[in-house]
Amino acid sequence: MSIFAIILLILLGLVLLLIEFAVIPGVTIAGIGGFLLLIASVYIAFTELGNTAGFITLLIVLIVAPAMIYYFFKSRAGKKMILEKNIEGKIELIDSQKIVVGDTGKTIGRLAPMGKVRVNGEVVEAQSTGAFIDHNTEIKVLKIVSNKIIVEPINKK
Repeated sequence: MSIFAIILLILLGLVLLLIEFAVIPGVTIAGIGGFLLLIASVYIAFTELGNTAGFITLLIVLIVAPAMIYYFFKSRAGKKMILEKNIEGKIELIDSQKIVVGDTGKTIGRLAPMGKVRVNGEVVEAQSTGAFIDHNTEIKVLKIVSNKIIVEPINKK
């Protein structure tokens, strides 16, 4: 094989690796094929052109492949593929001075088993003790968790 064929195998292997890392991440045929083409180019260089050409080819493959991947992800196109956003949301905690265990209120929607309730003028997330609670039903606060309350319906007799 000629030097042109070895260079072609290296380039095809690098392109397949780039496709693997950029387009279809994970272990796929493109990644495996890229590694096999790079290994084949080094093997052919050793067997056809001798040890010196083989070591030069190996050195080129070991330097160019990681450098290409590094510079691709540092480029503008590569940076578009990287998630750089931070989540700045927070959980709204229930004010323990406004709602206490034993308070009563009404459901705003159906609790199945979670939904919204209004207690002391505050609209908060609530969870029933297991049973579904219909809309506009009187409820009683049983327990307060950091971001929701546990309620049960008040049975009027």
